[in-house]
Amino acid sequence: MNEGSQLGKIGFIGLGVMGSGIAKNIAAKSGRSVIAWDEHAETLAKASSYGCTPATSLKNLVESVGFIGVCLPSGANLEALCTGASGVLAHVRPGQIFVDFGTSPVKLTRELSARFAERGAAYADAPIARGREAAQLGTLSITVGTRPETFDAIAPIHSYAGTDVLYCGDVGCGQIVKIMNNMILVQNVVALAEGLATARAAGLKDDVLLKALQSGSADSYALRNHGMKAMWPGEFPKRAFSTRYALKDVGYAIDLGRDAGLDLKGAETSQALLQKAIDAGFDQEYWPVLLKVIEPN
Repeated sequence: MNEGSQLGKIGFIGLGVMGSGIAKNIAAKSGRSVIAWDEHAETLAKASSYGCTPATSLKNLVESVGFIGVCLPSGANLEALCTGASGVLAHVRPGQIFVDFGTSPVKLTRELSARFAERGAAYADAPIARGREAAQLGTLSITVGTRPETFDAIAPIHSYAGTDVLYCGDVGCGQIVKIMNNMILVQNVVALAEGLATARAAGLKDDVLLKALQSGSADSYALRNHGMKAMWPGEFPKRAFSTRYALKDVGYAIDLGRDAGLDLKGAETSQALLQKAIDAGFDQEYWPVLLKVIEPN
């Protein structure tokens, strides 16, 4: 018997850049059939090419599986998927487990969990990190919020998609970790962009500044990845983590802080710069493109 077989058949919804990689790895590593669904017919048609069986409808998928994994662009997409007239909640049954691999608002996560519980189904938030290459390779970082017994039941599935899986606490805690991580990262990149723009304007060469920062106390993941690989060469590809996605996650952080009575000024500054980049036409570019709205024309 394969690990996780007590979950029954596996379903996966949302076959975009990240979701397709997760579904592919679950199908390949579990040795079991994965039933997949996406609202875009052309995207769904590709599912069989990476070992998944296209579902005939969302209803068909939900009624056929015990585990439902979902990876969608935003909380708004997730809410529509779950609560629409013919959505997941209309068809879910007792004993099923629903896992959100996307980044969604904490309040929405907990509200949906309560509605699934009313139907006798378990809910877990399991937002992913590390980008599209990690999704394809099955080396994602996953932060999970759910009941301990649910975490134990879905651990084998997570092991197919990620190499670092952290149990964070009850429902919503996985989202809190992911949202705080992204908020802190964005603020680091804003500081880096301001430093790079200022040094350039003052006549310092990029390589001198960036190498000096690497050997000093300003060294960071943001510097070595977003700074060295994107801002220095000026490469901000599309189909990476876009400015619009970064703005969404910072907005979730600000909302979470506001719910706690906190005024997150640093996050609000980052939000304004990301919005300025979107207004300048950079909504689909890799989000460190915000450098372009900090630098003088």
